[in-house]
Amino acid sequence: MSAEHLDMTLLGKEYRISCTPENRDELLATVAFLDDKFRELGAKTNSSGEKLAVMTALNIAHEFLQYQRGNGFDMPGMKRRIGLMKARLDGVLAQQDKLF
Repeated sequence: MSAEHLDMTLLGKEYRISCTPENRDELLATVAFLDDKFRELGAKTNSSGEKLAVMTALNIAHEFLQYQRGNGFDMPGMKRRIGLMKARLDGVLAQQDKLF
């Protein structure tokens, strides 16, 4: 497996991370998930920057621990939602490709 780079932006900062081609789609979904969480919590709390990152990390960790303990985090449901978002994005991108 050869490593490649993925450029991403979170909280207004750019990051370059290494990933394998096999993990690229999962990593893109993870970035989209995290970005959604930042936006969601940022809108609720009017937080930004480091404070928003820490609060988001705590919320995600809490959801994960609830899931581990069987208290209701629906991982299959989340995967379905991510799959639906990906399908919608693929459809929109396909329409854009036809325009050009």
